[in-house]
Amino acid sequence: MTAKPAAAAARATVYGYPRQGPNRELKKAVEGYWKGRVTADALRDTAAQLRRSTWQHLADAGIHEVPTGDFSYYDHVLDTSVMVGAVPQRHREAVETDALDGYFAMARGTQDVAPLEMTKWFDTNYHYLVPELGPDTVFTADSAKQVAELTEAIALGLVARPVLVGPVTYLLLAKPAPGVAADFEPLTLLDRLLPVYAEVLADLRAAGAEWVQLDEPALVQDRTPAELNAATRAYRDLGALTDRPQLVVGSYFGRLGDALPVLAKAPVEGLALDFTEAAASQLEDLAAVGGLPGKRLVAGVVNGRNIWINDLEKSLSTLGTLLGLADRVDVSASCSLLHVPLDATAERDIDPQIARWLAFAHQKTAEIATLARGLAQGTGAITAELSANRAGLASRSGSALTHDPAVRSRVAAITGADARRAHAYPERAAAQRTRLGLPQLPTTTIGSFPQTTELRTARADLRAGRLDTSGYEERIKNEIREVLAFQEKAGIDVLVHGEPERNDMVQYFAEQLTGYLATQHGWVQSYGTRYVRPPVLAGDISRPEPMTVRWTSYANSLTDRPVKGMLTGPVTMLAWSFVRDDQPLGDTARQVALALRDEVNDLEAAGTSAIQVDEPALRETLPLRAADHPAYLDWATESFRLTTSGVRPDTQIHTHMCYAEFGDIVQAIDDLDADVISLEAARSHMQVARELAEHGYPREAGPGVYDIHSPRVPSTEEAATLLRKGLEAIPAERLWVNPDCGLKTRGWPETKASLENLVAAAREVRAELPAGS
Repeated sequence: MTAKPAAAAARATVYGYPRQGPNRELKKAVEGYWKGRVTADALRDTAAQLRRSTWQHLADAGIHEVPTGDFSYYDHVLDTSVMVGAVPQRHREAVETDALDGYFAMARGTQDVAPLEMTKWFDTNYHYLVPELGPDTVFTADSAKQVAELTEAIALGLVARPVLVGPVTYLLLAKPAPGVAADFEPLTLLDRLLPVYAEVLADLRAAGAEWVQLDEPALVQDRTPAELNAATRAYRDLGALTDRPQLVVGSYFGRLGDALPVLAKAPVEGLALDFTEAAASQLEDLAAVGGLPGKRLVAGVVNGRNIWINDLEKSLSTLGTLLGLADRVDVSASCSLLHVPLDATAERDIDPQIARWLAFAHQKTAEIATLARGLAQGTGAITAELSANRAGLASRSGSALTHDPAVRSRVAAITGADARRAHAYPERAAAQRTRLGLPQLPTTTIGSFPQTTELRTARADLRAGRLDTSGYEERIKNEIREVLAFQEKAGIDVLVHGEPERNDMVQYFAEQLTGYLATQHGWVQSYGTRYVRPPVLAGDISRPEPMTVRWTSYANSLTDRPVKGMLTGPVTMLAWSFVRDDQPLGDTARQVALALRDEVNDLEAAGTSAIQVDEPALRETLPLRAADHPAYLDWATESFRLTTSGVRPDTQIHTHMCYAEFGDIVQAIDDLDADVISLEAARSHMQVARELAEHGYPREAGPGVYDIHSPRVPSTEEAATLLRKGLEAIPAERLWVNPDCGLKTRGWPETKASLENLVAAAREVRAELPAGS
């Protein structure tokens, strides 16, 4: 391939980059600030240093235009709320007193003030802070952060493009503020918001921005005519401004569909499109609207969400087609690289053959630069890179790791009966009541208890050889005994062992299953300062031996109360891993489900009476287009039932979900056929309980009454008030009392106080129930 004249202007760029630093310096600085060990100035200095090092790396790697504004102390949607002045009334005093502390109060809450609600960013495992808006919301521009970061980059001699959440997506992500009618539509505030964006754009132009990117990922979802009209109006008005930089409107996580003609016709200078998700359809749609004559196209041909090396020749072919559809074609990742780890070369423990298949943010940056060079100068300029890429792709496709005949034969033998409980719920419920003997409004927790410094130190000492296996296991036993003793004293009805032996709810299992790879440094931001290391699902999955039976059985031997077995479900094992892209997700889910089914059956055989299979990712993995929902939900719910359907009727199956919008998957929740489901509900004020009731959900549910993602301790009365709201939707004989999520990120003092208040609330409300109910 030789470069076409129109390709000569091709440049490399990205929309965003991991924020944490190579050693999670940002996490440490922010948490140090919260604890009073790091000053505000020191925190700001750390942040500035991380931004500088990121921009310099990008420039050195061949990225011609670096992003600014994507850095955040906590969350970029929260930053947008600050930028447009959408500070909730309850946080205004804190923000006015100290902007930084007020910012963190919105994110985390205080003992006296609740934080903003948190939920998943589209179908990723990143969480954003939900804007709270109402008819009285007054927007005011505050572009200080965006201007300051642009100025920093320009001072380094770099070409920089601020990247902001677009106004339509911002409003579509928002919710009615507390006290505002539930049917209030934040999008009605668009005409009030656009002048604020206009002011920010003018400030950025004055600071030296030639281009600004406004991200509108909400437009890749199904949108009503009214919502598309709002997008038309927004970019008509912003495009008509005279005091502004050139605008590129970005979208990702899928094809734009009906929104593509809207943006293609808008008076903006460019679009950024995803050509990794439904790439063929995106290409067809772009050709159907006549391309983007006279406009810039930023082509996302490198997958920003997964960690496999790019097929460079395939991407060059796509880019070649796009050259005829736009005035200028630049090369980028499909979305911000926030969703992948920083550098694959840091992984020294992965087989070098497998390491050839991996591309983290640093490697994706190099791929983008290589593609831009190949597009601008022709493939002769990247001969060595193309040869190495071909060899890496061939190594992966021919590996024995990716194809295990025994696993595939077992999947092929699955029948419909394997994914159905043998007894209907009413029969199971009666058997479980007899076996478990629980009171009304039974109390439990979601699974994990605080992962103390001592536990983490013990785990590190074991890895480093400073502690032998027997010493480590004795520490784990001591922790389990303490966790159980506290729960018994507090009066919790169904106990957990606290999971002290587990590093992460997915990684722990991945390390014991064939076909998975664990990383040592593959940290990815989940929310705020919470980082996870998603394992790499590289090949066919099987379970060589039991994974949890030993510790669950040990816990059961210490108490007469039921202790739940705790597993992570097949959909979440996929969603919170970097999943293989060489076979359908449903096939991979069935492999994981069969491995977990063996574990469930072994737990039951060991005497475990309640087994929880967590599926917090069921909603987040839901495709963004409604037309794709049925196929996904079919294999997702089937894989859960395949995991859990081999047990007796008196074994109680629990599941758990958190921090997502559940209203549109209530039927799927029903289809799981779990005996008990616990769900996040505290921040959303029991919304999910009402949604379950409206659906007619027939089984037991525990909508959370304790928000564990905030450091505040809910009072007994606060938990009781939420519990009473839950009873308005779910009858007492089917209502459980529990926190929103696991407790591993919390400290022991707040955990003890919160759970004691939770039990007291359950007792208080239980006493209010009619006699004999």
